[in-house]
Amino acid sequence: MSKKFKRSYKFALNTSTYITVFLTGLITFYEYIQLEVNVASIFVFAIISFVFSFLIIQLRIEYFIYKRVKSIYDSVSILDKSTLGSQRNTSDMKTLTEEVERFARGKKLEIETLKVRENYRKEFIGNVSHELKTPLFTVQGYILTLLDGAIKDKKVRKKYLTRASKGVDRLIYIVKDLDMITKLETGDLNLYIETFDLVELVESVFDLLEMKSAKKEISLNFDKEYPSLYVDADKERIQQVVTNLIVNSIKYGKKGGTSEISFEEVKDSKIMLRVTDNGEGIEKEHIPRLFERFFRVDKTGSRREGGSGLGLSIVKHIIEAHDEQVYVDSVYGIGSEFSFSLPKSDEIPEEETDASLLN
Repeated sequence: MSKKFKRSYKFALNTSTYITVFLTGLITFYEYIQLEVNVASIFVFAIISFVFSFLIIQLRIEYFIYKRVKSIYDSVSILDKSTLGSQRNTSDMKTLTEEVERFARGKKLEIETLKVRENYRKEFIGNVSHELKTPLFTVQGYILTLLDGAIKDKKVRKKYLTRASKGVDRLIYIVKDLDMITKLETGDLNLYIETFDLVELVESVFDLLEMKSAKKEISLNFDKEYPSLYVDADKERIQQVVTNLIVNSIKYGKKGGTSEISFEEVKDSKIMLRVTDNGEGIEKEHIPRLFERFFRVDKTGSRREGGSGLGLSIVKHIIEAHDEQVYVDSVYGIGSEFSFSLPKSDEIPEEETDASLLN
């Protein structure tokens, strides 16, 4: 308490002491000249001078600081006016300094956040422009060539139209993915939660991607045989997540490699699905940005492979919409593992139960 008192009134005490000493010395000198020095009166005068000086100085400083600091609080809404309160204790310079420093830290953090967002916005707009520009110019080039009438061969014209159509398909693919991410971020895309067999879903994805994996001689398989594993989630969206992850493992996998699916029960309430490949792997510095929209580790190679550059971003948003997390573990030159968790279902669908009874 004594420390707080000294900290709050140190300036007023010191200044009052100086004034008292000066006035006492002055009155003592005056009485000495008049040859009538009265110690008692000088002592009383000193006490009165000290008390009066202390009160005046303290009140004036408090009023001076309070009025000016309050005007700052009133003009800057971010500062919390409640810290002033009804008690006029703002003459404590340490408290004022802490408040101003807190305000400065908050503004600095806000400015840094705005800078990050501005950089992200610029990068995002640049990426969108680049992703859309490539297929647009492709489509435009083929159509202008056909309109020019220089190509008479029907086979060549059909080939050009086919390539233009692929460019349009790519544009539609990018726009649809962007629309989905926007809906996921704003909460406009509602999830239809149902109970389904996760193992069966992965098998259906394997069937869909069989030809794509065969082109790169990559085998799709489970690490072992699994019984049915039922989860509660949006089946269509989870199928999209699994498809995107397996497509990525094929895209960046080595020729003759593998894309392996494994499951793990976590705390008897969740099931972890892992997609593991022995492909290129990802350098450590790129991992924090993997799930950003349009971010590509190998910009030239990944564009040759196709895709919108939004696959992993969609994966992240869908899994987070289920209140779950997606994880990545990768070693450059060895391979990568993407995994996510889903809530395990406590119930088995009636049609599944009926089917098992018939068998």
